[in-house]
Amino acid sequence: MEIEIVNKVENELLDRTEVTFKAVHPKEGTPQREAVREKISSLLKAPKERVIVDSMNSEFGKMETMGYAKVYKTKEAAMKYEREHVLVRNKLKEKVKVEKKAAAPKPAAAEKPAAEKPAEKAPEKKAEKPAEKPAEKKA
Repeated sequence: MEIEIVNKVENELLDRTEVTFKAVHPKEGTPQREAVREKISSLLKAPKERVIVDSMNSEFGKMETMGYAKVYKTKEAAMKYEREHVLVRNKLKEKVKVEKKAAAPKPAAAEKPAAEKPAEKAPEKKAEKPAEKPAEKKA
């Protein structure tokens, strides 16, 4: 896999370098995010923990992938500015699992056994005749 940097922009406000790259991978599938992070970190001489691959897009039938990555000046800046799911994808943060609360059980005293409940009958409907149409007048 070969990676070529297409565009490189310094973003001083967010303490990062924004990179657009093109990965050429003949006779291979779309490269893994971790492999791309390693290659970009070696090209830009930055530690892998500060490189975040935001997106990678491959077209069907082509052996190249276009992508967007960010290289932060510090790991703290990356943790501060990046979205949660992007940090999880790049394995800089663990996914937090949310536990659902179990439904509270109903008290047993509130329910009556079937023998004690009075039998309820559905109200009977009277058969309705279809509405008659008014006789048409002949001209």
